[in-house]
Amino acid sequence: MAGLKDAKIVNFFASPFMIYTWPDSDALNDGLREKILAQEQITGGEAKSRSNVGGWHSDSGLLEFCGEAGKTLIARMIEMADGATRQTLAGRNVPPFNWKLEIWANVNRTGDFNRKHTHGFSTWSGTYYVDDGDPPPDAEHGTALELTDPCQSRADTFFATVLPPGIYIRPVPGLMIIFPSHVPHMVYPHNGKRPRISIAFNLIKDPFP
Repeated sequence: MAGLKDAKIVNFFASPFMIYTWPDSDALNDGLREKILAQEQITGGEAKSRSNVGGWHSDSGLLEFCGEAGKTLIARMIEMADGATRQTLAGRNVPPFNWKLEIWANVNRTGDFNRKHTHGFSTWSGTYYVDDGDPPPDAEHGTALELTDPCQSRADTFFATVLPPGIYIRPVPGLMIIFPSHVPHMVYPHNGKRPRISIAFNLIKDPFP
């Protein structure tokens, strides 16, 4: 009987993620924080969406109310999406396309969180952290973003007691993460000393899909 010395595991259905902390982001984050908190005061009220429980989020757009700071962040979103796409599609002959963007700011205070959800009809989704809100370091997950396996049957049956059910991204100012929009994710209740400020975004391949 032939041995298995040349047999290798290949991951066919892995989900690509890119995580990067942009350097020298303090001044950018100061500008974003000021504009976002001012916009919250102008619009008022709690966030109204299928995932928010408490908190506030801006209307979806292109961060027009953030001025030059918003434009700088959008350039970083596109740069990161382009890089992640190049690596994901390496070796494939892909016709040129553009990105459509949907962006909104989020402010969570004590107890605010986001239910598990996905972002339909998009290609990449992501989050950028302006302020982590100074959560306690000994909290189990802090005020983390949790991302889980998009294939529930796989998560329930394939080494379910051994493989982790999800990954946890603890916010760091300047950190940006992008992931496929079909990946379920949620945000744990905030328990920090300051408001937790993040900017969520979708990048939609044009033409889609």
